[in-house]
Amino acid sequence: MSTITVKELAAPTGYDLKIAAGETLDLKSQGTVTMPAGAVLQVVEATPSNTAGSTSSTSYVDVISGSITPSATSSKIMVYFVTSANTTTSTGNNTSFTLFRGSTNTSGGNGDCVSRKDSDGTGNPFTAVINKLDSPSTASSVTYTIKCKQESGGGDSFWSYQGGGTYLTLMEIAG
Repeated sequence: MSTITVKELAAPTGYDLKIAAGETLDLKSQGTVTMPAGAVLQVVEATPSNTAGSTSSTSYVDVISGSITPSATSSKIMVYFVTSANTTTSTGNNTSFTLFRGSTNTSGGNGDCVSRKDSDGTGNPFTAVINKLDSPSTASSVTYTIKCKQESGGGDSFWSYQGGGTYLTLMEIAG
């Protein structure tokens, strides 16, 4: 096997660098590859749950958690959460879902996704969704937890409502 050492490869204007048909460019075998800002570096999915959960607490309780280890402190983490939900609280009470990084509420105390009880007092099924780009500023493992609470109490908040499932996906984005 021959080795060619070059400082930089460049294609003429209007052309692309290409790998010959049937050949493989292995970027993982040696050295490192620098991806451009905005590139997805890894995807981690928390174990999905079809088990319904509920709370009547006015303090946040855990719904689902997942951990990811960023490759650089400049990386951002895109968090995507979805569940089917319902509330049986009194008219006007809210169900709140929010994102925690470790013990830190990333919404600053407000819910990221809040439902409001229908004015007629009936159930209020909804899809709870949180999409958030977070900057943890670390290359150590980070745990993200979705939590739920009753804003006013007096009833129950449900997730994975009627077995609809609860999902959490974490994506490392190059900074």
